[in-house]
Amino acid sequence: MHRALKIYKILVAQNLKRVMEYKADFFTGAVSFLIDQAIGIAFIFIIFSQIPQLAGFQFEQIVFIYGFSQIPKGIDHLLTDNLWSVGYFIVKKGDFDKYLTRPINPLFHVIAETFQIDAAGELVVGISLMIYAAPHAALCVNALTVTLFVFAIPFCTLIYTSIKIACAAFAFWIKSSGYIIQMLYGMNEFSKYPTTIYSNIIKFFVTYIIPFAFTGYYPALYLMTGENPLFNIGGAVIISMVMLFVSVLIWNKGLKAYESAGS
Repeated sequence: MHRALKIYKILVAQNLKRVMEYKADFFTGAVSFLIDQAIGIAFIFIIFSQIPQLAGFQFEQIVFIYGFSQIPKGIDHLLTDNLWSVGYFIVKKGDFDKYLTRPINPLFHVIAETFQIDAAGELVVGISLMIYAAPHAALCVNALTVTLFVFAIPFCTLIYTSIKIACAAFAFWIKSSGYIIQMLYGMNEFSKYPTTIYSNIIKFFVTYIIPFAFTGYYPALYLMTGENPLFNIGGAVIISMVMLFVSVLIWNKGLKAYESAGS
């Protein structure tokens, strides 16, 4: 573990040096995420300008759910963004060879190689929205609910990461799997709103199949109501652990099938 942390610090430091050489790219990326989030918030404003409630939730409660959903997504973006590159071009171009020739676990190396600092835009927006909405969202705040709510965040993040690991691993067989990551990752939009606004089929899908509802709605619902922690929080923990195990299994199977691009 000590060796892994030391290597991680070195790789992150090198990546940050590269990023700061192109400051304009960094600021452009951060601003683009802020604009994207602003559009999402504007959409909520438009909805509530026409109706007083959405599936029984007040405006501030929807904003709180929306804000929290950005935290796991932002952390995953910050720490594991290089998995997109595996899916899109690293395997396709044969550049994955370098990860196999170094005395580091390839998956760890891929993840540690990139520290996507422009994800700060998502985290700043998410935290800001939660702070804004919290006083008016009728939260059930006590030591237990807050502790469990915070405890759930890394597991919510692992759901995003596991999906990316599994989808990126398909590139070992089909050379390019970025479109698969994009398709499944895009479903995270469902995490920003209560599942009660969706049909039963969609609700089941985003709860049990591609469980993005556990990255935003269910943990936020627990902090609002203080009810059903085994499902709202425990569900995120169990699902993330199962998904991580399966995704790493797929990754390791894919490594055995990897073939370099050749000349």
